[in-house]
Amino acid sequence: MAFGLSVRFTARDDAAVRAFDELTAETLIGIRDLEPGTLVYVSHAVEGQPLQRIFYELYADRAAFDLHETQPHVRHFLAAREQYIVAVEVDFMESVTGKGVPGAVAL
Repeated sequence: MAFGLSVRFTARDDAAVRAFDELTAETLIGIRDLEPGTLVYVSHAVEGQPLQRIFYELYADRAAFDLHETQPHVRHFLAAREQYIVAVEVDFMESVTGKGVPGAVAL
């Protein structure tokens, strides 16, 4: 069963959110190239909240997420983000039903 999460980040200020976006873009290179179990990893800007970003992440299963968390590019992201972020809210989710990535969610 697919495993997902949403994460809401609130940046310190305008310069911090720009630097956070750059850090995210750099991290995505490793995610795309090295993580076949990471099915979706998207950073969203929040309408009306310029200092916030919401990540939507979908993994083939919990094991794929656990592997993601151990990757050097992710470890770097987790450490480096602290200088830009003042708040983090995380919701972990398991798919129940829906339309999406074949094999990841019930279709």
